[in-house]
Amino acid sequence: MIKLNDLLHLTEEQAAKAKVKFNRDNGNDNPIDIYKSNPDLINKQWLYWRNKNRYFDVGQIAICLVKIRSEYWLLTTIDTVDEELDVLNGINYKGTPLSEYQGYFGRTIIKFHKSFQTQGVNYTTIADELEVCQILPDTFDDDDFPGYDKVNLSYSQLKSILDRGKKDWIAALESQKAVYLITDTNNGKMYVGSATSSYGMLLQRWSNYAANGHGGNKELKRLVDSEGIEYVQSYFRYSILENYNSRVDDAVVLERESWWKNILLTRTFGYNDN
Repeated sequence: MIKLNDLLHLTEEQAAKAKVKFNRDNGNDNPIDIYKSNPDLINKQWLYWRNKNRYFDVGQIAICLVKIRSEYWLLTTIDTVDEELDVLNGINYKGTPLSEYQGYFGRTIIKFHKSFQTQGVNYTTIADELEVCQILPDTFDDDDFPGYDKVNLSYSQLKSILDRGKKDWIAALESQKAVYLITDTNNGKMYVGSATSSYGMLLQRWSNYAANGHGGNKELKRLVDSEGIEYVQSYFRYSILENYNSRVDDAVVLERESWWKNILLTRTFGYNDN
C-alpha cells in the first residue's frame, strides 16, 4: 500500500495543520464533471465555500479531494490557506497552491472509504487510510466513448466533451444518424429527436443543444426562455435510442423518431409538439 504521504512527505508539523476537504455530488452538481471542464471552480469555489462550518484556519494546508466513484477520489490541489474572508454561504478563504506538489494535481487517484458525514477532516486522522492507487500520465479525463448503447450524459458532461474536442466522441458522433432522447430529470418530461444528414448528423445536433440549451426546438426554446439555460444545465440528460450509419436513408430515421414519440408519449406528456 502506497500512502498519500509517501508522495507528499509532510513533516509532523505540516501534517498536524493539514486538513482534507471531501467534495462529492450534492444532488444538483457533480464536482468531478465540473472539474473536467473548469478545475478552478473546484479548487477555488468548492474547496473554499463555507456554509455553517468553518473548514480551515489561516496557515493550514488544504487538501482537496473530489469523488470519482465509489471509494475513489481525485487529488485536485494542495494549498496553504492565506486569508479568511468572513463570508457565510460563499467563498470564505483564499489560498495558494503548493508548487512542489503541482505535478500530482488532477493526476493522483486516492482510494478511501469515507464513512463519516462531515466534509472536512484533519489529515492526521485519516492519513494511514489514504491509499494512492494510480498516478495518471495526464490530467484526469475519464470520458472515453462507451458505445452508442451506453451514452447517458448530463449537460455539463456533454458540453465538456464538445468543448475539449474529445477525439473518440467526435469520431463517434460526427458520422452517425440517430434517434436520441433528452430527459428532464426535474419533472420526468422527455424529448425525442433525430439527427440526419440534413441537420449535420448527431454531432451537430448535440452541439446545438450544448450551445443554447434548446437546439432550435419550439418547446425547449420556450422552456429556456422562461427558466433560463441554467435549468437545462441542471436537469437535462442526453442518451441515444437508436443509431445508424451515414448510408441509412433519412426517411428511415425520421420514421423511427415518430415511432419512439408514440411509444414514449412525448407529444402528450413531454416536450415534442409534432
